[in-house]
Amino acid sequence: MQRKAARAATAVRRVLPGIAMLTALATAGLTGCTSSGGDRTVSDAKAGGSPAPAPAGKYRSLPSPCKAPEIKRLKAMLPTPDSLTEEQREKLYAGAADTSYDGDRHVGCRWAAGTPSETRLLYVGFERVVSYDRATASDDDRARQVYVRQLTDAKLPFPGPTTSPSPSASTGASAGPGPSASAGASAGASAGTSTSPAPSGSPSGSPAPVLGSRVLEDLGDEAFLDDKLGAAGASAAQARSVRIVFRASNVIVTVEYSVQPSAAGTVPPSTETQDAARELAQALSERFGG
Repeated sequence: MQRKAARAATAVRRVLPGIAMLTALATAGLTGCTSSGGDRTVSDAKAGGSPAPAPAGKYRSLPSPCKAPEIKRLKAMLPTPDSLTEEQREKLYAGAADTSYDGDRHVGCRWAAGTPSETRLLYVGFERVVSYDRATASDDDRARQVYVRQLTDAKLPFPGPTTSPSPSASTGASAGPGPSASAGASAGASAGTSTSPAPSGSPSGSPAPVLGSRVLEDLGDEAFLDDKLGAAGASAAQARSVRIVFRASNVIVTVEYSVQPSAAGTVPPSTETQDAARELAQALSERFGG
């Protein structure tokens, strides 16, 4: 009896190592399968996960609009009477900053200068556009939406493959900030409805060419010019207001320049007023790297 019990114990001892080995192999196999499946799960999550957000806009802050134009350019655009003292001129060319509750999002500056023959107004504004949902639209995308809305308000054609850059008269009201309404030209009058004096060398009595509102193709990422001619306040004189809006990445830049003659029947020339505004806008574009 004792011999049988001893033989049974010996058989058990021989079988146990084999069972332990089989258990270890089975456990390793299950672990391998689990790891492989986990890797596939992680890869699948990466492949079908949320897309990376659009990059932030190029500009994170805005320059001071009152210091953006050069003093030399301001003096050319805003002539002053000889009666002003040097201190008065310095104050005039320093400009008046708009009230802003967020200097990194929306800032503007205004200038006004008058002589016995005319009054000139200038406005420069910067708006930095930010997308609050960059999963669907970048800062640049949102800025372009703001630009297109202003382009539409000016009743100008949306630029595209078939859009001609040729001048077209604008009949829409001016959109966006600009010179004070009490001192500026009245909105709503379309550009190009009057005739400027004939330039030197042109046939007597022939009108100077008047370039109306239009899309510009050589300024910033995209730009347009809005030229309006209307009554200068209560006087019978004609005032011309030229507004240029361009986009530089996620920043919208606005330049508005108004010339208001004192004498009735005097019409500010379209070409001269537009050229002055465009030169300033070009200088600002270069400041933004355009």
